[in-house]
Amino acid sequence: MNQHAVIKPGDTEYKGGGLRDFFLYRDLGIADATGGQVICHLVKANPDRPPEDGTGWHRHDCDFQIVIMMKGWARFMYEDKPTLVSAGDVVHQRSGIAHYLFDYSPDMEYLEIVSPADFKTVDMPPATDKVPPVTPWK
Repeated sequence: MNQHAVIKPGDTEYKGGGLRDFFLYRDLGIADATGGQVICHLVKANPDRPPEDGTGWHRHDCDFQIVIMMKGWARFMYEDKPTLVSAGDVVHQRSGIAHYLFDYSPDMEYLEIVSPADFKTVDMPPATDKVPPVTPWK
């Protein structure tokens, strides 16, 4: 299935209940339009849930994953490397890379595009014990 789709800002709302309870997700209808070939959603910080433990170490089993930081910033560990991803940055997150989103700004918002739409998330052992501390929200 491959359908034409135009999703306007008022067409869908941010909701909880996604992969992480400290983020809010806005479905952009691409999974339905592509018959599950691709998911595309906006993810933003939940204003009621400042960073504490982050996502924990995990990997995604997928064909591709792209993160485009729209607002704010997030700090990731990609294997043993701390990485700051700021508004305007684009990350091609290779399939299977062990990573950990451990810190983010209150205004963080990113666009995530993944194939397939039903990609798997697998918990992983820590790649390092040297994870920097989170930045407290004011």
